[in-house]
Amino acid sequence: MSEFFEMLMVVAFGISWPLNIVKSLRSRTAKGKSAAFTVLILIGYVCGIVSKLTADKGLTYVFVFYVLNLVMVSVDLGLYFRNRRLDAERDRTAEK
Repeated sequence: MSEFFEMLMVVAFGISWPLNIVKSLRSRTAKGKSAAFTVLILIGYVCGIVSKLTADKGLTYVFVFYVLNLVMVSVDLGLYFRNRRLDAERDRTAEK
């Protein structure tokens, strides 16, 4: 039963990432976002994955949700750096 509730927690957190990715794609700006915050979330998901890999029970279905969230947060972090580059290009163009 604890695995089920852990899965619900990870899914609840994970619902926000696709929405955040879409927002990052559409806005094309990194303003208002924090790479440090996103990296800390990545570290948390990595720790969850390591916990599942080293558990005596073996892998459970919750592992899949940790990996999915890790992938989505990684995509969002990549978009942050892309958008930061786009912000810098816009700033350079505006200065001219």
